[in-house]
Order: sequence, then structure tokens, then C-alpha cells
Amino acid sequence: MTSTMSTRTFNFSAGPALLPESVIQQAQQDLWDLDKTGIGLLEHSHRDKAITRIFDEANQLCREVGNVPDDFEVLFLHGGASTQFAMIPMAFLNNGKSADYVNTGTWTTKAIAEARRFGDVNVVWDGKPENFNSTPSLDSLAWDPQAAYSYYCSNNTIFGTRWPATPTTPTPLISDMSSEMYARPIDWASHDMVYAGAQKNLGPAGVAVVIIRKSLLEKASTDNPSMFRYDIHADKGSMYNTPPVFAVYFVGKIFEWIKSQGGLTSMEQMNDRKASHIYDAIDGSGGFFTGHSRLEDRSTMNITFRCPSEALEATFIEEAAKQDMVNLKGHRSVGGLRASTYNAFPESGCVKLAEFMNEFARTHG
Repeated sequence: MTSTMSTRTFNFSAGPALLPESVIQQAQQDLWDLDKTGIGLLEHSHRDKAITRIFDEANQLCREVGNVPDDFEVLFLHGGASTQFAMIPMAFLNNGKSADYVNTGTWTTKAIAEARRFGDVNVVWDGKPENFNSTPSLDSLAWDPQAAYSYYCSNNTIFGTRWPATPTTPTPLISDMSSEMYARPIDWASHDMVYAGAQKNLGPAGVAVVIIRKSLLEKASTDNPSMFRYDIHADKGSMYNTPPVFAVYFVGKIFEWIKSQGGLTSMEQMNDRKASHIYDAIDGSGGFFTGHSRLEDRSTMNITFRCPSEALEATFIEEAAKQDMVNLKGHRSVGGLRASTYNAFPESGCVKLAEFMNEFARTHG
């Protein structure tokens, strides 16, 4: 029997994260019998017409929902976002140039470490001294006009910060959008590549969605192993080897679901409203709850906050779980509490958490 949201736990996990119920239900059917072939989704050869259709539709829906310009390639790649940390400098730090990175958290720290294996990295801003509680002001960044590329992470899952606007750079701009891709419209004129591990907003773990401008792709090194060459994956339609079929299937269904919700502008409005319920509870608590992020940099995907003591935070997590709200523990880098409210997370869950927070502050404050 298929569960509905009324009987499911509200899962505030930072990822893998909650998925749309309608997509899960469709996947249940297709795992058993895809397109009335009598063969389940996971049993088809990736060369079958049924799977080719899935990849073609996922590509087309990615473009349609995201308003992706024609001069970009859409790729579905193995290895998640972490592989991209290395694949990007492998591709583009091949000419003796450096790359500009903005360090706003754990994942950019990791990306910088990987890039330094292949070339010089210029860290144009580092939020570590303030424990990554903000993003930089755009006019404070001194980009190198000779850099191979510029790199930033648009939303920081662990610390709960988000860039309120896209930086303008003199060199190709690459963004890790893993925790907010397709949660709001993307400024394609400013970006040359965006990518995301799927397991937050776009589907299950196992695939990275990479959208790269063709003119940047043409600059990528062809000396790397085949699995680490963007041009080969583009030429082969993301099927150079056996691809992560189930993950791509699910990502395509998520794009279709986002389209049914009104597209990216509607998703942004919905996400703003969802997050506001929880931020209002923080701001209205009289200081009982304190947010980690600077107000102007608050994420609508990952809401990080603290109670007056770690003991109260443990009590908060325990009591919330009794009301079917789980995975609210903050990352060890920040501590405290974190509510992740990605695209598929229902507004009713945000309302319920806010009401719980108001009562918790009243009874424990």
C-alpha cells in the first residue's frame, strides 16, 4: 500500500532528501514494468529504446524547465558533485593558469583542495574566520581577469547561507548548485557551467546534473582519461558507459514535477514562503532561537539555528521526533539544528515545525 504525506514522517534531512510522492508512486510502477514492456526500469539495457527515451526526455525537460539556452550542453554524469570538484580543474587548469575560488563553506573547501592538485588556486574570499556565516559582498571580490575560471557555491547546505545575487566575473563562471539547483531561476547570461549532485532537489543519489556552455566545453582538456572528459560524455549523450539509469529516470520525473508546479519562478515563491514560517519562529522567539546565517544571506533550502544550550537542542530533536519530524540535527561543523526544506518538502511540514518551535520556546524559555 502506497503511503501518503498524512502518514509519512516529515523528513528535514539535508540529503538524500524528501522526494515528491507522485514521483515515488510512478517509480514504483515503472520498477516493475516500464512502458508496458514487461521489463522493469532497472532491468532494461541502457541501449533499449525505452531508456533512450528516458534520457532524451530528461534532457528536454531540463532545458524547458530551466530555460537553458541552446548553447549549453546538458550532461548526466556518475560520481555526484564530489567528482566535479576534481573533474573541473582536470579539464580547465591545463594551461598554466590559476582559478579563482570563493570559499563559503565545507564543499568549496573540498573543491579548493581538489583544484590545487592540478594547478594554482586564488581564494578571492574566505569565510572560515567567521565560521562561514555569510557570503561576500559582490563589490569586495577582486577577480583575476587572467584566471581560467571563477568558482562559487550558490547555497551552502551545512551553514545555511545563500548568495542573494549572482557574482559578475571577467572569466567563465562555474557554480556548484547542489543544494538549490532548480529551486529558483538561474542567470544563464552570467554562468558558463552549473552542476548539482541530484540527492537534494533533483532526485536520488548517484548522478550529477552538469549544464555547461559549449564554448567552455571546447576549452576542456582532451588529455584526461575518457571518463573524465566532458566532450566524450556530450558526444555520447551521457551514455559513454552504462549510465545511472534509475537516477536519471528520477531526475527527469522531478523536472516534470517542477513543471507541473508552475516552473522555477513558482518554486522560488513557494520556497520563500515555506522558509519564512521557520524564520519567523526564529526571529519571534525573543532570542531563544538564534540563526547561524547573517540575515541577508539566509538560505531558503537549509535553515540553521541554535537553542540556548546543547541539552535543549537534544530535547528539541527528541520531542520533534515524537511528532514525526526527524533529521533536524545540525551538521557537526555548526552544531545546533538544521531544517532542510527542499522543493519537494511540503509547506505543511514547515508550518508544523514553526508551531512546534513556538511552543518549545514558550515552555523551555
